[in-house]
Amino acid sequence: MTETVTTFCRICEVLCGLEADVDGDEVVELRPDPAHVATAGFACPKGLKQHKLYASPDRLLYPEKRDGDAWKRVSWDDATSEIGAKVRRIRDEHGPDSIAMYVGTAAGFSVLHPVFAQGFMTGLGSKSMYSSATQDCSNKFAVAREMYGFPFTQPFPDLDETRCLIVVGANPVVSKWSFLQVPNPAGKLKAITARGGRVFFVDPRRTESAKSAGEHVFIRPDTDVFFYLAFLHELLAQGGIDRAKIAEHTAGFEALSALVAPWSPERCERVTRIPAARLRELVTAYRTAKGAALYSSTGVNMGSNGSLCFWLQECINAISGNLDRKGGLLVGRGVFDFPAFGKQTGTLLRDDRSRVGGFRSVNDAFPGGLLADEILTPGPKQVKALFVTGGNPLITMPNSGRLREAFSKLDLLVTLDIYKNETGTLAHYLLPATSPLERPDLPFIFPLMLGLQQKPYLQATKRVVRAKGEQRDEATIYLDLCRAVGVGLFGSKIAQRLLEGLKAWSSRRAPDEQPAVPQEALLSMILRLTGQGSFDALLEHAHGRLRPGHVAGSFLGSRVLTDDGKVQLAPPVLMKQARDRLESTFEREIHESRRLKLITRRAVTTHNSWTHNLPEFVEGDRGTNYLYMHPDDAERAGIASGDLADVSTDTATVRVPVRLLSDLMPGTVALPHGWGHQHAKGLTVAGKTRGVNVNLLAADGPTHLEAVSGMAHLTGFVVDVVPAAGPQAASWSGI
Repeated sequence: MTETVTTFCRICEVLCGLEADVDGDEVVELRPDPAHVATAGFACPKGLKQHKLYASPDRLLYPEKRDGDAWKRVSWDDATSEIGAKVRRIRDEHGPDSIAMYVGTAAGFSVLHPVFAQGFMTGLGSKSMYSSATQDCSNKFAVAREMYGFPFTQPFPDLDETRCLIVVGANPVVSKWSFLQVPNPAGKLKAITARGGRVFFVDPRRTESAKSAGEHVFIRPDTDVFFYLAFLHELLAQGGIDRAKIAEHTAGFEALSALVAPWSPERCERVTRIPAARLRELVTAYRTAKGAALYSSTGVNMGSNGSLCFWLQECINAISGNLDRKGGLLVGRGVFDFPAFGKQTGTLLRDDRSRVGGFRSVNDAFPGGLLADEILTPGPKQVKALFVTGGNPLITMPNSGRLREAFSKLDLLVTLDIYKNETGTLAHYLLPATSPLERPDLPFIFPLMLGLQQKPYLQATKRVVRAKGEQRDEATIYLDLCRAVGVGLFGSKIAQRLLEGLKAWSSRRAPDEQPAVPQEALLSMILRLTGQGSFDALLEHAHGRLRPGHVAGSFLGSRVLTDDGKVQLAPPVLMKQARDRLESTFEREIHESRRLKLITRRAVTTHNSWTHNLPEFVEGDRGTNYLYMHPDDAERAGIASGDLADVSTDTATVRVPVRLLSDLMPGTVALPHGWGHQHAKGLTVAGKTRGVNVNLLAADGPTHLEAVSGMAHLTGFVVDVVPAAGPQAASWSGI
């Protein structure tokens, strides 16, 4: 008999409310929950098809161990004991930091997964943490720490009230919002214009968002820092600043003003190609609106100057008076004051530096773009073992060809995943994890701890279905690994014994199920400790329970965590980077002005690297990615639509079919990311697709990473594009 249960999606920040039709342990259908307190009947195609991905014949059902080029099923006891023995040996011979962990995006959309993963590494005594954030958002964390005193202090646009929104390098209609839960982004954008507001999209491509609502402004890829400099220069020229707020709540205004003095709209136009008059129009619209916000996302973050861009953006929002203002930028509150807790305890504020390159950790993690070097470079703390949890770095990280070579040198590679993906294909052990529909949960840490929601609320979900094999949740896996290594979770033998006792108690209550920590009890403890009642009580609010709304004026003067309590407009590390880089970057842009630059993009059916294993998402001409070229650029290169082209950087060359797209700014080519699955032996659908991994083209290593955040340059870089050389290759992969 089919039963309908309410739950919520956990594949991105939006956390859309869902209704699941369940027959036994099969999810028959997922639908948007029309009664959800925040998402109100909105959900995307990926979220509504996720149950098909989890039901794939390729799902990992049991632990597996690699034997040469083959894998064999092993028991959980054998897998964890063998891994534990190898980890003990490596730790004894090379020290705890020789054991590393890569935490992928999927880990962030569950509450217990990242907590227990960190607990395992802390128990080992290892600081060798790497995360997917250094591919797409560490610049925001690094800058927030310098400006506001804590990395997770992330102001967001007051979309319900703003009268002017300027979006740089983001396409929320397809990719949703980053660091903010906003359902139905197209509807939200249209609502701004409907009430008389203005929305601008500054992007090298006329995106789906720009077509949905607002006005589009072309910009040369990876010149965003000069857009922000010109914007700030003009804002000062127009007198669009709040001097009272600047004096009371900020420090460093004079130094900031001096820095931007040489960067007039006319000068910056030479590289951004935004006419000075158009730039002034944007500044005037922003300055005169009763509530305005500048917002950016991955198109800016993943460029070569992501930290400088985000810093200047936040400075503009602050000195204009729009920070902590109705209609401007708000700063949310979670169920407790996590930033204050982090500041007091030093959580996410480590100052240690990487062995290779000397990069400061961001959110207690090192740059992913250093991982190959950390594995391949001999010496103390050389990485010998790697745990990959909720990620697929061989698709998502720069210079993935070199990273593949590095992974093959590891003494131990363990993946926790639902599939045997590209990374798992090289693993020594594959540990099968439950899917989001197979575990209870709360909204992940951003809304729970920081209130990064347009409409604050809480929701609980029980598991929707039971796992069909021996999959275990990540919290249980890391608890078991701690026991196998002989360490305590977070280094605490007491916590380890307590959780193992709870796990044993839970197993006695449900002897026919996989042993597991009592997740609902732990989630209930989190709720009770933060004054939110119990898990069961929250379940009674099937469609979510609203929390108090955001309050403008509650941040400045009370929740800024810098030493003097003021927003730092001129942090020394960012001022130094600006002085070191701006003039040379400007001259390089002038020199390379006639060369093509490549940007990435995303389709609505693509979520990072893992939705291509669903046949209906890759049917027909969707079975590959394409290099999109402006017709004028293609004609100059002698390339027609449908031809194969070779796309090259100093790092690699890929061969890919071409499509023409007049929505691109001339001089720009676009290649969607997340493809290149031919090496994945456990993805029978995705492995037959013909797409190429755009990250083969990106450079890694210390000389190619942005200094403040450690982020790789993954979009807006120079490429050469020529007709494919030689015979038409059967494979579209790297050549």
